[in-house]
Amino acid sequence: MHILRNLFRQIFEKKKMIVELAKADFRKRFVGSYFGVVWMFVQPIVTILIYFCIFQLGFKSTPPVPDTPYVLWLVPGIIPWFFFQDSLTGITNTLQEYHYLVKKVVFPVELLPVIKAISAVFVHACFLVIMFVVFFIAGYAPKVTWIQVIYYSFGAMVLSMGIGYLTASVNVFFKDMAQIVSIALQFGMWLAPIMYWEGMFQEQYPQYASLIGFVFKINPFYYIVAGYRDSLLTGNWFFERPMNTLYFWGVTLLIFYIGLKLFTKLRPHFSDVL
Repeated sequence: MHILRNLFRQIFEKKKMIVELAKADFRKRFVGSYFGVVWMFVQPIVTILIYFCIFQLGFKSTPPVPDTPYVLWLVPGIIPWFFFQDSLTGITNTLQEYHYLVKKVVFPVELLPVIKAISAVFVHACFLVIMFVVFFIAGYAPKVTWIQVIYYSFGAMVLSMGIGYLTASVNVFFKDMAQIVSIALQFGMWLAPIMYWEGMFQEQYPQYASLIGFVFKINPFYYIVAGYRDSLLTGNWFFERPMNTLYFWGVTLLIFYIGLKLFTKLRPHFSDVL
């Protein structure tokens, strides 16, 4: 637990530096781009529109989600996924991107994934505003449970950092790790589930309904997706899923500890390889 205490101490002591570097990282994404920050929204919005056209307009006879407009089902699932994907991808490549800081003995390298995650939070905050606007336009009155998206966003950030510490440290020595992460994220979008209602499998194979539900819930990101939908659509609180909450945080903190432990163990060799 010493490595966790040390990390939290570093975050607390250098919180101003972390925020400033995260802001600089956010601005750096659009340096030299004519449309700047606009590109940050183009691809995600186009992705949402494509799936909306295919599933909501293309499959009118068989709605993919019962009793809910597809776009209102899709948005609370895909927006936290964009955040998780952005954060994990950035963290995986952060040691190569900031190699000049890694080689400085005095710089706390373990804060780089934190900086990348907070940079992704700035983007995510913009998408949360878009998500709320979509629900306003659809006629949904704000619920007090909407505040829970902060909690679930924090959970997604901790999960991405835990995996990111592991992938970032391995990526220094095994350059293909970034490509593996990219492919895994493509599969992960469909395993969450985000694009479809998992109940359709349980209805089609009722004899395996409990097994199918168990398989979906093994994926820790299922908790995040279900939580966003609980918060915006059904108005349920996170403590109404006590076992899922315990499972998510147990697995997430274990992953975080393992990833940070590996990162700390390999850290003395980073500067030699980079």
